[in-house]
Amino acid sequence: MYIKVKNRKVKLVEANTFWERLKGLKFVLGPLTYGVRFPNKKSANTNFLFEKIDVILTDSDEKILYLIECLGTEKKVRRKKNVSNIYFVPRETVKDLKVGDTLKLVVEKEDEERREELKKKKKSKKETE
Repeated sequence: MYIKVKNRKVKLVEANTFWERLKGLKFVLGPLTYGVRFPNKKSANTNFLFEKIDVILTDSDEKILYLIECLGTEKKVRRKKNVSNIYFVPRETVKDLKVGDTLKLVVEKEDEERREELKKKKKSKKETE
């Protein structure tokens, strides 16, 4: 999965499980070359990040509601109205985006298969309870 910003592609990792959401970009050393998408999340924090990032907050239709540039470590992204997804992306990514634009999100086949697999696991877990 990746987002397309002007002539640049930014690879995204989707954080669906508890462990993936907890880890996010924490403890990643070196320059960031990819971003993380947190679906169905309304707030976040940047504890234990080693470099500054850009944050994109979108609604369920991927319309950009808020952009935060160069967010440092140990900061919180407070709960905002109508936010459904949060994206942590490398610095300088949001300079070509504007509030009100729609994110161009390209989902690859492997990502789609992984989403389906996670849905099946959740469904079977609910049925056993």
